[in-house]
Amino acid sequence: MGKSVKDAMTSEVKTATPSQSLTDAAKLMKQEDVGSVPVVDGNRLVGVLTDRDIVVRGIADGRDPRATTLGDVCSRNLTTLSPDDQLETAVRLIREHAIRRLPVVRRGRAVGILTMGDLAMQEGGDSALADVSAAPPNV
Repeated sequence: MGKSVKDAMTSEVKTATPSQSLTDAAKLMKQEDVGSVPVVDGNRLVGVLTDRDIVVRGIADGRDPRATTLGDVCSRNLTTLSPDDQLETAVRLIREHAIRRLPVVRRGRAVGILTMGDLAMQEGGDSALADVSAAPPNV
């Protein structure tokens, strides 16, 4: 049997709430050096906001990033994984849905995130994507 999602996922994930602003989320992404933030209501995952969402659904539409909430622009139709799913399942979902990041959920609660970079690192780290994923940020 292959590796499971919990073997590759990032488990220390910062979250945001639907009422927070795009500016708040952008600051969190910068601080954490990430491109997405799970959006939670209490402990339940209700959406995911990506850096692309901020640009395309927020700024490009002329929205004020200080007044626009994550609930206004985050993706809510989510494809998720369980920590116990196999990595092969993650690869299949990424291909089928053309997505780069998959929230990892246990009983509705966000417990991590799995990215294409995480998967590349699991493949032995011998690819361009793994090299980019392992490199320090170029601020």
